[in-house]
Amino acid sequence: MGLFRFIRNELVEVIDWVENDRDTVIWKWPHDKNNIKYGANLIVRDSQTALFVNEGLIADLFEPGRFELVTANMPLLTTMRNWKTGFKSPFKVDVYYISTRQFTGLKWGTPNPIILRDPEFKQVRVRAFGVYFIRVKDPELFFREFAGTAPQMKINELEDRLRELVAPKFAEAIAQSGVSVMDMVANYTELGDKIAPQLQKDFDPFGLELTKFQISSTTLPKEVEEFYDKMTNMNMVGDMNRFQQFQTAQAIENASNNPGGGAGEGLGMGMGFGMANMMMQNQQSQNQNQNQNQQTEQDQGGQQQPEMSRDEIMKLLKDLGDLKTAGILTDEEFEDKKKELLARL
Repeated sequence: MGLFRFIRNELVEVIDWVENDRDTVIWKWPHDKNNIKYGANLIVRDSQTALFVNEGLIADLFEPGRFELVTANMPLLTTMRNWKTGFKSPFKVDVYYISTRQFTGLKWGTPNPIILRDPEFKQVRVRAFGVYFIRVKDPELFFREFAGTAPQMKINELEDRLRELVAPKFAEAIAQSGVSVMDMVANYTELGDKIAPQLQKDFDPFGLELTKFQISSTTLPKEVEEFYDKMTNMNMVGDMNRFQQFQTAQAIENASNNPGGGAGEGLGMGMGFGMANMMMQNQQSQNQNQNQNQQTEQDQGGQQQPEMSRDEIMKLLKDLGDLKTAGILTDEEFEDKKKELLARL
């Protein structure tokens, strides 16, 4: 009686897998060197496939359902082991369960910026990020060509291996689309639809199906973003003179906040003098607009009044002095503009 109980304990009567998490792609049934009883029950749940592997070779595949393990339900294994119809002895194989459900939210990104030809910026570096969804559509091919005989595979392992396939396809799709980086956000869905079929070609040899590909964000180089911001400011202002005044005021404020930070060097050689001229031109332009169609003659000579009043000249001198103090104007540039303005008094 004791021997019978021992033999019975060495035989497996039920094989199944209940998933404890949502991250497992492959799970090897832990037989612990036990033999499978002839006529044992194999349970394969929805979104699962079971593979029987005999000495490293795929013997049989079972789709969802409940199966009695007899020669009729194991045709390949029966042939490989040369079992006859009357086989009723215990047997031993490796059983792998493969999850065939959809795995969502896998992340991808470009590890390095991609250089693209852009219709507006000519050449530009772009980085992109997004997500994609996959499922195992051919369990045998996936096991043979990708997974191997590891006892378990998590989705993050699969995600790491596939990441190198995704980034190059993004670069190809962007290059072929001809979409400017300025309009890329509005074309995320269209670009994703173009990338998916190209990427599927790389997934097919591994038995994987790409069910969704999505671009979540793109990042441009800092200088391109700054140029875009300037264009936006210009469109918001709508008046070049006011935009120049806005730029000048920003430069003065930044220099005042950092008087010893080399603001003059940062603006570039001659930039300070150009800002002084800009201030004078803006002031003159304002006066001309205010006095348009209001010219008068003096002392029978028909001479025009000075373009700038004394108070305006003194105010401009003070502003130029602030620029010199902030380091934007050199002493020489300030003296030149000072003489020019004093000559108008």
